[in-house]
Amino acid sequence: MSQTLLFACDLSAENRAAFARAIRLAVESGARLDVIHVLDPHLPRRVLHDLETAVVEDIHATLVDLREDYALPEPRSLIQTMAGAPYAEIIREAHERKADMIILGAHRKRGQPDLVAGTTLARVLRSAPCPVLSVSHLATQEWQDILVPVDFSLTSRHTLRETLKRFPGARLTLLHAWDIPGERELGSDGGYARWRDHEVARLRTQLERETEQLMNELDDVPELELVLEQGEPLSVLMTRLRRQPPDLLALGSRGQLGRQSQITEQLLSEPHCDIMLCRAW
Repeated sequence: MSQTLLFACDLSAENRAAFARAIRLAVESGARLDVIHVLDPHLPRRVLHDLETAVVEDIHATLVDLREDYALPEPRSLIQTMAGAPYAEIIREAHERKADMIILGAHRKRGQPDLVAGTTLARVLRSAPCPVLSVSHLATQEWQDILVPVDFSLTSRHTLRETLKRFPGARLTLLHAWDIPGERELGSDGGYARWRDHEVARLRTQLERETEQLMNELDDVPELELVLEQGEPLSVLMTRLRRQPPDLLALGSRGQLGRQSQITEQLLSEPHCDIMLCRAW
């Protein structure tokens, strides 16, 4: 079945990195790249008609420029405009086109997690029918190193499955944050330390078993490394991103932004790399 990547273009300078990544992904996967731009529906009809022509021309010129800048071949592509609320139109178009991925530029309000919830990116994440890619870094090369936080949730399994399926040639680091009760009070006790080490080993064995089950479902699997680190999940993840940022972070999103997803809000406001967010249904 032919793949379709949906890129929402806002014509901003910050959006060029996302546009270049969308082109690269389309070329690498053989997918069709559908580029859309959402116009203000309250503009006069004559203005909308003239603006539509100018927008399509500008998008096409940008596509040509980026292909030349990154030495990329021309992907199969379709450029269209529509009028409406940007997040609603992006979601509707993704459904109608049966898009395999939505690609958006990164959240611009850096360092302000409390402002993430009302952005187009956050609203798309709440209802997107496919993985959403938030791009903040230049598309100078293929993604080589991908970081996937893992636990025992359905969302985590779905995210890992999507990552294994989409990027079989990359190196994956599976990061699991553990925090066993009693560490602060009993950490120096020898008996507790032996029990803790046994529990951590059990966690590793269970994670390895679940990962192997997923890998058996696929023909091609990437190089994998499982890393267990002690601490609260957000703290462990942010420390890892600051110390050793990957090319791509593949993250599962369980709830709606602004209500249940502190990790997602923090990451979108402080992107250390490109981020692919997946929801499980």
